[in-house]
Amino acid sequence: MTSDALVDALVRSTFQVVGVLTRIGAERDLSLTQLRVLGILRDRRPRMTELAAFLGLDKSTLSGLIDRAERRGLVARGKNPQDRRVVDVFLTPAGLELAEQVYGEVRRALTPATARLDPQDGDQLVQLLHTVLHSPD
Repeated sequence: MTSDALVDALVRSTFQVVGVLTRIGAERDLSLTQLRVLGILRDRRPRMTELAAFLGLDKSTLSGLIDRAERRGLVARGKNPQDRRVVDVFLTPAGLELAEQVYGEVRRALTPATARLDPQDGDQLVQLLHTVLHSPD
């Protein structure tokens, strides 16, 4: 496979996944960035600065995003237990429930595409994507 074909396949798969995420998010009045926040917070409690860096947002943009999610009751901010000067962000029970609902719906929407792979090919795809997404810059 040529480099162009590889990049094209990766871009096309990204468009498919982003399309699913955009549709599911829109049904819940959530942007792609808000969905990313829910996904990140499902299993961790990052500092505001870590979340901003991960999302590629400046602090003021992230603050506005988190303010809106707080007003909806999806996230909360709290002092970091190890360093009281630091502010963490975490999902509320309602936010966790929504994140789990969205994840389930995304999984169901993408199953027709992933079900075409036999288990070994699926495992190999996971390994290859991990390599692509975690390669050094």
